[in-house]
Amino acid sequence: MADDILPLSSTFPDATEAEWMASVEKALKGRGIDAITRTTADGLKIRPLYRESDFPASKDPLGTPGEAPYLRGPTAAPDKWLPWDIRQAFTHASPSHTHGEVLRDLERGVSSVELSVDSTGRHGVQAMTMPDYDIALNGVDATIAGVALDPVMTSGTREAAFLAEWARNKADAKLDFNMDPLGALARTGKLAGGLDAAFAEAGALAKVLAAKYPAANLFRIDARAVHEAGGSEALELAALIASAVDTLRRLAPHIGAADVAAKTIFCLALDANYGIGVAKLRAARRLWARIEEALGLTSKPMRLQGYSSARMLTRYDAWTNMLRNTAAAFAGAVGGADILTIRAFNEPLGTPEELGRRIARNTQLIAMEESQLGRVADPTGGAWFTETFANELAEAAWAEFQKIEGEGGYAASLMSGAFQGRVKATRDARAKDIAKRKIPVTGVSEFPLLEEITAPVADQPHLRSGAELTDEALQALVPDLPPATETDATAEALEPIHLSADFETLRDKAAAAPKPPAIFLATLGPLAEYTARADFARNLFAAGGLAAKEPPVPPKDAAEAAAAFKASGCRIACICGSDARYTDEADAAAKALKEAGAQHVWIAGKHEGDVIDSQVFMGCDVLHNLKLAHAELGL
Repeated sequence: MADDILPLSSTFPDATEAEWMASVEKALKGRGIDAITRTTADGLKIRPLYRESDFPASKDPLGTPGEAPYLRGPTAAPDKWLPWDIRQAFTHASPSHTHGEVLRDLERGVSSVELSVDSTGRHGVQAMTMPDYDIALNGVDATIAGVALDPVMTSGTREAAFLAEWARNKADAKLDFNMDPLGALARTGKLAGGLDAAFAEAGALAKVLAAKYPAANLFRIDARAVHEAGGSEALELAALIASAVDTLRRLAPHIGAADVAAKTIFCLALDANYGIGVAKLRAARRLWARIEEALGLTSKPMRLQGYSSARMLTRYDAWTNMLRNTAAAFAGAVGGADILTIRAFNEPLGTPEELGRRIARNTQLIAMEESQLGRVADPTGGAWFTETFANELAEAAWAEFQKIEGEGGYAASLMSGAFQGRVKATRDARAKDIAKRKIPVTGVSEFPLLEEITAPVADQPHLRSGAELTDEALQALVPDLPPATETDATAEALEPIHLSADFETLRDKAAAAPKPPAIFLATLGPLAEYTARADFARNLFAAGGLAAKEPPVPPKDAAEAAAAFKASGCRIACICGSDARYTDEADAAAKALKEAGAQHVWIAGKHEGDVIDSQVFMGCDVLHNLKLAHAELGL
């Protein structure tokens, strides 16, 4: 019967790869296929074409989904009803307000709850006493809906003790305590009482929690801080496994490595590049399988949580964040994340309200129920790009992991500042590409919308000042815990960034100006000649919050252009036209504009003249030119 099926390619003549490559080279005007090869922050090449020979399965067997070493996922077939755990994060400072949000979201499709806990209330719920947990989680049945913690500023032991007391000894409660001492050191730059005391405390509490709640996960190895600080994929993956190995090493006097590994979640950030996101999750499983083998641990599935990136989200044109989050959700679902948390699209503007959380959970529900993602085990298995790049990424991360180990392990590398130095180098290199728009930020550095509709956020809650996280629950669970005698462990914190921050700062200054700032576009020649460059300049200067003003009719000569400039009320100008017209008219136009009062004259394209001050073109330093424009306007 298969012979009767009409092949889709039957009406096309057979073509060799050489013929295909020749067609590509022709389309690229002789530059060859390498001209469209991209290089990642780790120096890895992403080629436009991958072949089976790039990743022969015979040389590196991938195994089968659901079988050790679990490179292709933990199960042979995904759960029919819930292929992955839809986990919602809650960050409102008020426990009572959070309570309403939790119940509403559980009723509307969320399968587990993650409380971001922060005693200051700036980054999460001010849950610092037993009543706070009782209020926030009142009515939640943890035997049905899982409850997890995200200790924003601490290692999480006190928060874990409170959650344990809240669960009231329900042995079958689905709890993720997510203790993470080294994650706290990386995020905050401080570990109170020192490393030994922090791990002694975590190890002692873990023993108690494991006995009381055998179904719970105790630790989370969270590498998001590396990503959010501007690190690369290999740096994030290396931090993940280096932190895991160092955690196992430091917990060894208190609890066995096998017990810790079996009760640990691993967390990675996912951004809008879903191809790399899928490969990163696969690389993580490959790396952990190698660690298990090296440590002599029985191979068990790695429990992975994907968390949409905060650094990719923008304050301006925040609605575009929905698309970024959708790409991250796709990467998590297709890449085999066991748990997926999608941030609210309006998170950069303040505390998300109902719309932000509704879009976040519905992004996952639509991906799961309508797009049917997660219904097939390992959907990208065998895809030549995914397999090849995941392998290359794992090798790059392993090399970085070995470097960290050579520095004494993750904690030692953090405390010496060596690891942060490599993160900073990657962050600074990326910032230069963002400034030149080699890495565009849609809605901010590219295609900005000056008259946008701002997304809503929740009302600013009343914060309890001077409140401190108490240890009453911890003392009740581990009464014989010795007091810390060491000094605090300190390191340079991995401070989070936003990729769009520099451009958004300029937009803020422009928005605060008493009069909307603008630049005059001095067009040369007929409409067909100047439109492309006028559009380019309009888009470029709008990225700094500057509106573009044009002559009411195309000027016939330099004098008319200067008169239109003077009538516009602008103080700066940009000449827009064709290369041929620049040769004859650009210098005269610039001179006339200067005589009409222009403080600074740009030209769209590459043309140098005695009177022209600056050039803007594809690949120029856009951020520098926008700062220059702001300086001329006194912003």
